[in-house]
Amino acid sequence: MSHAAARLAAIHDRIAQAARAARREPSAVTLVAVSKGRSAEEIEALIEAGQRDFGENRVQEVADKWPALRARYPDVRLHMIGQLQSNKAREAATLFDVIHSLDRKSLRDALVQAGWAGPTYVQVNIGEEEQKGGVAIAELPAFLSELRETPLNLAGLMAIPPAGVEASPYFALLAKLARRHDVTRLSMGMSSDFSAAVMLGATVIRVGTALFED
Repeated sequence: MSHAAARLAAIHDRIAQAARAARREPSAVTLVAVSKGRSAEEIEALIEAGQRDFGENRVQEVADKWPALRARYPDVRLHMIGQLQSNKAREAATLFDVIHSLDRKSLRDALVQAGWAGPTYVQVNIGEEEQKGGVAIAELPAFLSELRETPLNLAGLMAIPPAGVEASPYFALLAKLARRHDVTRLSMGMSSDFSAAVMLGATVIRVGTALFED
């Protein structure tokens, strides 16, 4: 077994353990490998091991790095997990399969104009941090109501808890908001906290370091 395959198997084992502890099916959780800053060779090793969902946060990096990989592996799915500039919406719509970071009206409108039809997650500023993107919790009801009047495909909610604190309360809060607003999918959890996220209802987790480094 290659190093990449071993790392991937270990993460899937941890997902399964957390899911079973929460009486969930492990298959209900999608693992997104965060490949920003990683070489094509590193990525290809994971693809060969069976990984198919990858997360990037820069449009230009994807445009430079992924066309050749996607030509060889057409079933790979690319997820936009970083902040997306409105003026990059049209290009992003041609490069990505899923967007996790819709966080403002101007981007919503740009995606509509770009004809974006893929699954779209609304990023919530779950820790109410001034320096972080995301829709404020108080503004979420109106934002979701307006979004549902557009052609965009609302897939779920996404959040990144504040750094350096226990993430579980923030995951629980995002799950509560999802239930309140009749949203079924949750993009939450990274290398350091994805087990807790799975136990609290994550349907998508975004894992980088643990998948690419021994």
